[in-house]
Amino acid sequence: MSITCDVAILGGGTGGYVAAIRAAQLGKNVVIIEQDKLGGTCLHRGCIPSKALLRSAELYAQMKESIKYGIEATGVELVFPKVQERKQAIVDQLHKGIQYLMSKNKIQVIQGKGRVIGPSIFSPKSGAVAVELEDGEMETVVSTNLIIATGSRPRQLGGLSPDGEYILSSDEALEIQELPSSMMIIGGGVIGVEWASLLNDFGVKVTLVEAAEQLLPNEDEEIANELRKALQKKGVTIYTGAMIDLSSYTVQEGSVQLTAKHKEKEITLQADKLLISIGREANIDNIGIENTDIALEKGFIKVNSNMQTTEPHIYAIGDCIGGLQLAHVASHEGVVAVNHLANQHGHKFDSLHVPSCVYSAPEVASLGLSQQQAVAQGYEVKVGKVPFTAIGKALIQGEKDGFVKIVADAKSNDILGVHMIGPHVTELINEAALAQILDATPWEIGQVVFAHPSLSEIIGEAALAVDGMATSV
Repeated sequence: MSITCDVAILGGGTGGYVAAIRAAQLGKNVVIIEQDKLGGTCLHRGCIPSKALLRSAELYAQMKESIKYGIEATGVELVFPKVQERKQAIVDQLHKGIQYLMSKNKIQVIQGKGRVIGPSIFSPKSGAVAVELEDGEMETVVSTNLIIATGSRPRQLGGLSPDGEYILSSDEALEIQELPSSMMIIGGGVIGVEWASLLNDFGVKVTLVEAAEQLLPNEDEEIANELRKALQKKGVTIYTGAMIDLSSYTVQEGSVQLTAKHKEKEITLQADKLLISIGREANIDNIGIENTDIALEKGFIKVNSNMQTTEPHIYAIGDCIGGLQLAHVASHEGVVAVNHLANQHGHKFDSLHVPSCVYSAPEVASLGLSQQQAVAQGYEVKVGKVPFTAIGKALIQGEKDGFVKIVADAKSNDILGVHMIGPHVTELINEAALAQILDATPWEIGQVVFAHPSLSEIIGEAALAVDGMATSV
């Protein structure tokens, strides 16, 4: 028995279900094959649950310092199981919303493990999907076009595999019901920094270890340095340029112990638990890639600008193709793929137009090239930088640390990059993204009449600062 459709999507995460909705909007008959839950990593093990925890951590930290606002609060107590209940309630509500959208758009969802098959009695070309259903029965989905959206999983570190007790990945960390007194985090990228921030705000003693010379290795150097100072001020112990000796891992008296080489010295690290956050790897094992002529590159599926694989009728999107492993990127790639297979026009994907966000305290957000990257690529740059201490709304909110930095091409006046650290910059960065896609110059941004007092005023001031015309500094 087989099911035929116009578009089959292997994976119902953020990229997959958005692609399905777009295809349905264009009149396509769509089938999603998902072995777990619709929403994928972002909804169930990533973006949403981690940000829910971060919000609770932020509020707890603010309540403990409420005297700064003239409010004396006593008896503030963290009830972590309630924090987890709130997180799960948010996830469950959004999960129901996605299920509703599938029904609304008449998208068939097949629950089971899918595997791409080669030419067979079902189809003369590869791309049909054999699905092992939950009851053990088999189903075959045959489509005109297939979109692979199988996502990613936490990358493991050597022989240190998560055991759910002493060694955790972000998946296990999200499910803990009791906070440890101390946590060692290996990896100072986005995930590691967010966990360091939220655990610290919850009162956990945090040690963060990163092999590169700066936290957030892909961010602008000034931003990374400012973040480091902020986290250290809050009590996070940070080692950058540190190499872990994996063979030194032991558990002694209920705590994890490791040694690392840092600045030519050997240091001993100890904590109740160890969180490994060294990136993510593609879920492309056991999905039938070998039954096709799809090419791989560095462990990811290779695609062109239309998200086509080397088999043109098969597309791939999201974390399984590498690049910027972000939920909003996966969604955009899904729309690009569907628009192309449906012969619709749309914007091509441009990584320089994609905002990247870190939801730590303070928040970090960026777009485009860092100052270092721009110089390395041969640009003559000019920079506008304004601190939040110059912005009235930041002082009112009691969140005055950080700054906004705009990097522009001195010859063309094009914006090359926008970099932010401070209050609510993960919201403010979207204004920069709009300016970027509209090809606005710093001068044009500076002509916008920004509401006062508002945090977004800092964008206009930073744009004016590029040419030395800021009025706040």
